[in-house]
Amino acid sequence: MTPLRRRMEEELKLRNYSPATIRAYVHAVKGFAEFHHQSPEKLGAEQVRAYLLYLTEEKKLAWPSINQAICAIRFLYIDVLDRPFEVGKVFYQKRKRKLPNVLSEEEIVRLLDAAANLKERAILMTFYSGGLRLLEVIRLQPKDIDSTTMRIRIREGKGGKERYVVLSATLLDVLRQYFRQFRPKQWLFYASKPERQIHPRSVQRIVSEAARRARLNKPVSPHVLRHSFATHLLDHGTSVVYIKELLGHKNLATTTVYTHVSRQALGKVVSPLDRLCVKTPAVKTSA
Repeated sequence: MTPLRRRMEEELKLRNYSPATIRAYVHAVKGFAEFHHQSPEKLGAEQVRAYLLYLTEEKKLAWPSINQAICAIRFLYIDVLDRPFEVGKVFYQKRKRKLPNVLSEEEIVRLLDAAANLKERAILMTFYSGGLRLLEVIRLQPKDIDSTTMRIRIREGKGGKERYVVLSATLLDVLRQYFRQFRPKQWLFYASKPERQIHPRSVQRIVSEAARRARLNKPVSPHVLRHSFATHLLDHGTSVVYIKELLGHKNLATTTVYTHVSRQALGKVVSPLDRLCVKTPAVKTSA
């Protein structure tokens, strides 16, 4: 490990960055150094600009990946090397907001019914019932399921934030069956051994395979279940402010994207054309 990498990791840890973010930042800076075949200490603003153009034009990375590289490089020069002038004119790429993929309630039922076994059904239900992220489900412990208050405790949400989500009565019944059969101790959903967390890829495979068996002709991931949770809550009249808290969003603007895909919200909108007294012309038919 180089001295610069060690310093960067130490600074990230002192600021309480998550292990995943530390790995991503270090990897991004490593890519920057390898591109120029020099230590970042010997590089500057022009080299930063050249590298970001390379990521954009040649590697054609998506904006989240490029912005993560920018975050890492800015952290390096501002917080580690104390050379903020090197990144003073580096700007984040504009975010392209796409509407989330959402399953209908009927498709959710088909997906749950296509679970291969009790464990997979419990995992699928946990995603959808509380709108949890992938890592939030993986990190769940048995003690996080509170049947007294009917809440699930999310200990390590995005950004290290803790929150509670609703515990569905239907999910609770399934989890009680799951507890009796699998006897989880350290982790709610464990791998081949009870002391090991289930791997993210294994969970993603469970979701995609259930979608295939359910004949859902669209890509389905754990995050699609989270999007569906939020959209269905909105469909049934839940306040977008409350949904924001359940999802653990930092900004309300992130949550309001679901208003664009909610069938109920769109159904309440009346086109201005329908408010006009316009006569529909008769359709002429040929003799």
